[in-house]
Amino acid sequence: MLLLFPATTKQREPERFAAEIPATERRRAGLDVDLRLWIILDEYNTDVVGQSFYLEPEPPIGRFSKAFVLPLVREFVARRTSLRGVTLHYRVPASVV
Repeated sequence: MLLLFPATTKQREPERFAAEIPATERRRAGLDVDLRLWIILDEYNTDVVGQSFYLEPEPPIGRFSKAFVLPLVREFVARRTSLRGVTLHYRVPASVV
């Protein structure tokens, strides 16, 4: 199972579960360090790794550090019952099968 969280340049309202991505983390992840970015954690998509169209076989552009991610994961787990996830479903066209 894969959880996909959106990132945005729009600052979130205080009641939303979101975290600003620090410049150091934006650099590590290969994101634009000149833009203020937030990761939204109260809305997410779920996907299956082996069937995902979101994962590319190329090497990753970058990644967030464990020091940044782990506190967010802990808070996500604590809040998970009140969050909204969307499961992505794919229908393969008959011409591809």
